[in-house]
Amino acid sequence: MERQERDVIEFLREENRILKRQLHGRRLQLCDDERRRLAVFGERLGRRVLAEVTSLVTPDTILRWHRELIARKWTYGSLPCGRPGVQGEIRQLVVRMAMENPSWARRASKGRSRTSVIVWRERRSRES
Repeated sequence: MERQERDVIEFLREENRILKRQLHGRRLQLCDDERRRLAVFGERLGRRVLAEVTSLVTPDTILRWHRELIARKWTYGSLPCGRPGVQGEIRQLVVRMAMENPSWARRASKGRSRTSVIVWRERRSRES
């Protein structure tokens, strides 16, 4: 590494120390984008180099941010399982048609459709 590059790094380290002292023990408030940038660069450096370089947050914190960043990237929202339910509008229409036609939706022993069960329950509740 060239002398100038080492001087730049030393300057930035000292600048960080000065800024950290100005916080007077208060926590540094970083936005998500700042955390993300630090996490990406910090992960590239590794724990050993981070221990030498970092002064604002601990290396463990930076690496934890990176783990959370990766976890968020590969976490998908929960997808609904199974077949979607019958829309309320269709259900009401089928129930109305079944009420108008008494021969419909008789109780079958096997293989009855879900809609016929709904109609049968609806008719039964209205009769009682």
